[in-house]
Amino acid sequence: MNIAGIGIVSTRGRGIKSLDTALREGWVMPSQIKSYNDQNAFYAAYRVGKKTINDINLSRKIRRADRFSKMALLAAWDAVADSGIQTNDKESAIGIILATAFGPHVTTFRFLDDIIKYGDESVSPTTFSHSVHNAAVSYISTVLNSRGPTLTLTQFTSPIHQALILAQAWLEEGRCKYVLAGCVDECGNVMEYICNQKLRIANDGKIKPFNCSASPSAVPGEGSVFFMTTLEKCRNKYCEIIQVSLNNCETEAKPDICIMEADGMAGDETTYRNALPADVFTGGYAPIFGSMKIAGAFNCASGALMLKKQIRYACPVQDNPYDLNLITKTEPAEIKQICCIRKNCADETGIIRLIR
Repeated sequence: MNIAGIGIVSTRGRGIKSLDTALREGWVMPSQIKSYNDQNAFYAAYRVGKKTINDINLSRKIRRADRFSKMALLAAWDAVADSGIQTNDKESAIGIILATAFGPHVTTFRFLDDIIKYGDESVSPTTFSHSVHNAAVSYISTVLNSRGPTLTLTQFTSPIHQALILAQAWLEEGRCKYVLAGCVDECGNVMEYICNQKLRIANDGKIKPFNCSASPSAVPGEGSVFFMTTLEKCRNKYCEIIQVSLNNCETEAKPDICIMEADGMAGDETTYRNALPADVFTGGYAPIFGSMKIAGAFNCASGALMLKKQIRYACPVQDNPYDLNLITKTEPAEIKQICCIRKNCADETGIIRLIR
């Protein structure tokens, strides 16, 4: 399955160029959010800026959309544009798969607050319609004028893996010629509160993926990543996805780079210590985007960009107590295969393997 285009919306901006810039620049200080327990205290969070999700060309079509839907739509739109594939071709029907861990929870809680405040007969029908998980993919298919199948997946442990596995199935079954598969999650006030209560928020704003800690540090994040995938030859090919698996720590061949997806969301990251080969370059880019259940999509996009540009990007935070073979410098390199490894909260090992 080839990746023909990538769209991304993150705290560092929008589009594939913003990803390249972020990987080159490395870590930056996240925003400071007021604590709910102490109004004089603050904690770190990575938020997507308002300017990032404002698009003059699409503003009329998405004027009623919430932040969740806007982030998903813009990432999906950019993935299609990046691929160069014409979506108005009836013979080139595009399937759309959107995966999320928590859905549009900000809008859902707004709807519930309105019920409490105004009663169930006086709440906004627009707010209700946007509180449904499938609203975002509906926006995407409408704006792209897509006639292909659409589906929203809600999964806590490995949403991007599930989306890519399904995309592969759709392509192999011939349901559609192209599949637009991606993830989106939002970091609203409720989610920030939960993260602040349940996770150990990094005081210095730095996620340290290579500490392999039993109580890792986290920095809540948000954003969206979409991949235009196909079995056909494509002019803007990034790489090929040859393996997407869960609960499997075995790889068919030793990769050139392992991307470690530790971001503080698993609760216990000690199992990463034995998951990475000592003689393989190791990368970890969670400190750039933040802690999310969909972090695997951002790492997969980073790996695809490395394969296309043949560049190793330096790890943004290089604390390395276990002497892993970290990528410490951004430089050109011959890269044939990259393996993204994620340990989720269910103690499963998720693998996404990419080849040039």
